[in-house]
Formats: sequence, structure tokens, C-alpha cells
Amino acid sequence: MSIPMTSTFIKPMHPEGIRFVAIFAAITVVLWLVSDFLGLVGLGLTIWCYYFFRDPERVPPDRDGLILSPADGIVSIIEPAVPPTELGMPDEPLTRVSVFMSVFNCHVNRVPVSGEITGIAYHPGKFFNASLDKASAENERNSLRIRRDDGRELAVVQIAGLVARRIVCFVEPGARMAAGDRFGLIRFGSRLDVYLPRGTAPLVRVGQTMVAGETVLADLTPLEE
Repeated sequence: MSIPMTSTFIKPMHPEGIRFVAIFAAITVVLWLVSDFLGLVGLGLTIWCYYFFRDPERVPPDRDGLILSPADGIVSIIEPAVPPTELGMPDEPLTRVSVFMSVFNCHVNRVPVSGEITGIAYHPGKFFNASLDKASAENERNSLRIRRDDGRELAVVQIAGLVARRIVCFVEPGARMAAGDRFGLIRFGSRLDVYLPRGTAPLVRVGQTMVAGETVLADLTPLEE
């Protein structure tokens, strides 16, 4: 299968971004009537808005047992932590891997493993900088509980940030998902936390760049053998 060269720099836009790009474009027209300079600034912001809502195709690794990154961005925290209480998971620390998304990252979120969405819980909160550790507990968040066919579970948490003010989730409890499937997005800067199954060691480091649906966070195979 060949991939068109244009796809390397022209990415499709997620439908969530259509109205935002339309608003930016309308403002740009007004600004251009005021001055060419302001019009160019508006044009740049419109292009950025389109770029923010880009939704490129991703190709997950073709092997079961891999836990993939749910977001583009940088690994900001790796530490033991208890999953959000609203998910009803056991009250014990699991390894949490946090991926921080800047306003320049693609913000479409993807499921890290194949399995069933057994729970979704929204929790209102504050809007601290998403790179801070306290953001996991105090910021607005939306949490997903996912169970693999072998019974092991993990949690994925969308966390709003200093600029992000809207968490979007496309799936419902009971949905069957494949690793790398889209499940939501967060507008304008945010973070994703993944709580790995008990006994699973991460294969990434703080500061590493992640690609949603492609970068491997951890491998469950050693536990399966």
C-alpha cells in the first residue's frame, strides 16, 4: 500500500475542530478589513487552530499484549499512584505514566489496549497546569476503566489543564475497542494518565516523546508467558 506524499504534511481535521476553525476564519476576515497585519495574524492563528485539531491516521503495532500511548506528547511523570476513586478499582497503587500534551501536539486520544470499556466517570475540578503532579487529583478529569479479555484492567484518565476547558469522550461503557482506536480529545493543552496493570513495568522514561496509538508504554507479554 502506498501513502500519498501530501499526507506527510496535510493532515485530516477532526470534526470537533470545524466550528473553531470557522470562528477563527470569520475573525480573520474582520481583522483583514482593519489591517493587513492583523489579517495575517488571524490567518496564522486559523492555520494553528486547524493544525491543533489534526487527526492523522496511526498504525498500532500488530501484536497483542502491548500497552500503547493514549496521547501525543512528552512523558512528564512515572510514579506509583492510586487510580481515581470514582472508577471503583482496588485502592492500591499502580504505576502511573503521565503524558503531557502542549498546544502544539495532536490532541486526539487513543485506547492503549484492546478490550471493553467497563466504566467511565467524569469528575469536575480545577485547572492547574497539567504538567504538575497535583493535576491528577485536583483538575477536571474524565476516567476510563478498560478490561482486557484476560481479565486484567487498566485506567486511562483525561485531565484538563491550565488552558484546556473541554474534555470530550466519544465512547460509552460496554464499548469494545481495539488498541489505537480513538476515544476522545481535550481542547487546548492537557494530559493523559495511564495506570498500568499491577506488576507491569513501563518501557518509557520521563522526557520521552510519545505518539498516540503507536509508541509502546509497556509490554504485558512477560506476564502472559
